Amino acid sequence: MLSVRVIACFDVLHGRVTKARKFENNIDVGPVGDVAEKVYRDQIDEIIFYDITASSERRLIDLAAVKQVAHQVFVPLTVGGGIRSLEDMHQVLDAGAEKISIDSMAVRNPSIITEGSREFGRQCMVLSMQVKRVPVTPSIPSGYEVAIDGARVFTGMDALEWARRGADLGAGEICVNSIDQDGTHSGYDLEITRRIAEAVSIPIIASGGAGTVAHVADAFQKAHASAAIVSSILYSPRMEENLAAWQLKEELSNVHDLPIRTLLPRRADLSGEQTS
Repeated sequence: MLSVRVIACFDVLHGRVTKARKFENNIDVGPVGDVAEKVYRDQIDEIIFYDITASSERRLIDLAAVKQVAHQVFVPLTVGGGIRSLEDMHQVLDAGAEKISIDSMAVRNPSIITEGSREFGRQCMVLSMQVKRVPVTPSIPSGYEVAIDGARVFTGMDALEWARRGADLGAGEICVNSIDQDGTHSGYDLEITRRIAEAVSIPIIASGGAGTVAHVADAFQKAHASAAIVSSILYSPRMEENLAAWQLKEELSNVHDLPIRTLLPRRADLSGEQTS
């Protein structure tokens, strides 16, 4: 089994990290640069940055905030929100991102996935999906519907079919964001995550609902995700206690027997100097 990846997710609004519950009622966490520096020094594997109102406001992502994060961290950085063209992708990559997350615009213009994959390589394109459990119907046979624009607009599209199509179009990864579980601290939606992981041959990122390390382990062991997004565990004010990324990863390894990315010696900063 390949090493599992633990990813910090930033929902960014006006240059600050926020935390929502079911995509609503965002509360402030702190300046995005400060939060990025902390999770990086705590040994997170990757970071995903979403400008959460860029798509609904029909504007380009906050490039200044992207640059601020990119200057603070030296792990893979995925960026999404308001990206509508190859030119937008070029700007985001020039600002320091390594991967592009496409969500709402992919639904409106699916060919953008293929265009991005051809221009930058499949590994650069992440299809992000906002999914919600709904009654099974002929048009939504999986029982999960795709939403866009920060879960404000429902598309009538079946999540499982959209995942297959996105992979065929050239996505290199798929991030499955559960609207129902987001911010609940009750665990990921393992069913749809597993069904998508079994339906496509590209890596799947579980997102929405992690409140314990056991929830994160379930994403890997029960839903076959390649990576898991955590945010509440790391920094949400709604949690009674937050964990550092290295603590989370140590427990995944020692308690749940999962292969993790190598940890640096505890209390050593990333320049190699010992901290007090």
